[in-house]
Amino acid sequence: MDTTLTSDFIDHDRRRLFGIVAASLAATQLGGAAAAAAQSGRAQTSSAAPSPQRSSFSALKQANAGLLNIGFAEEGPSSGPVFILLHGWPYDIYSYVDVSARLAEAGYRVIVPYLRGYGTTRFLSDSTARSGQQAALAVDTIAFMDALGIQKALVAGCDWGARTANIVAAVWPERCKALVSVSGYLIGSQEANKTPLPPQAELQWWYQYYFATDRGRAGYAKYTADFAKLIWQLASPRWNFDQETFARSAKAFQNPDHVDIVIDNYRWRLGLSKGERQYDELERALAKAPVIHVPTITLEGDANGAPHPDPAAYAKKFSGKYEHRLITGGIGHNLPQEAPEAFAKAIIDVDRL
Repeated sequence: MDTTLTSDFIDHDRRRLFGIVAASLAATQLGGAAAAAAQSGRAQTSSAAPSPQRSSFSALKQANAGLLNIGFAEEGPSSGPVFILLHGWPYDIYSYVDVSARLAEAGYRVIVPYLRGYGTTRFLSDSTARSGQQAALAVDTIAFMDALGIQKALVAGCDWGARTANIVAAVWPERCKALVSVSGYLIGSQEANKTPLPPQAELQWWYQYYFATDRGRAGYAKYTADFAKLIWQLASPRWNFDQETFARSAKAFQNPDHVDIVIDNYRWRLGLSKGERQYDELERALAKAPVIHVPTITLEGDANGAPHPDPAAYAKKFSGKYEHRLITGGIGHNLPQEAPEAFAKAIIDVDRL
């Protein structure tokens, strides 16, 4: 899950205790979240999570890009406006299998890459560091666009993908026509993450502290699929996904670099991994929390069981045309897969802002 340990971005009204108490609190949060959104004037969109309409993409491809050979799905006409959709952890490209179909029908060229450490994406060299820091994933995205000859695209993401999309929009606005971001502004810094939070808030980060230990790394390597399923259940307590849906995505975690990338990602956030020197300048810029100027729509599910910032905390980080939408109906953390119609509508709408 992609969030940052910054006290300014903690939504205390919507905290849920992970572990055995996570699911029991979900129902009580829904009414309060919707009421708060109504009082603040934020747009609400009802979206009962439909059953998936598709089980696969029409085309899966590979492309050398920067340090990687990237696997990706592609839908829609090659001449259409390009939208790049970025997934998170512990999810994969199938977060967007239904979204991409809707966008392709609307005339978009939709590209959904596997991030480093997922699916069929592989490093071109065995000697490349298996870094999971935020700058590395953003540079991967720009290299991917270059490899496909895409000068400018609309970019959207959830979880790790939302953070990556934020960075692309903030640092390379000339490459980003517009942005859709689940849970809003997620660019973080190691320095900000040094600030301790109240105990209840710290509890939400149990998996990050677990990953900081040798035991945690070994546990994730041994029980990768079980761990991912637990996170799915906690982060989306009202998403009734079936075993087939989970198994389809779990295949992406069998990537030989997956464990290294995930562990490094979370250790970097806590300052336990220094990161690669080649990204130092970019990380310094990101640590300043740069404002995003491109047209943006941010989304949040009303039953998101994962730690996430309050929309009021990040609204000023978007200086261009901007709208926030609360998606109701029991929608959790994996919003694109749980509410594909609402997500696709946001993409089409942001292209018109």
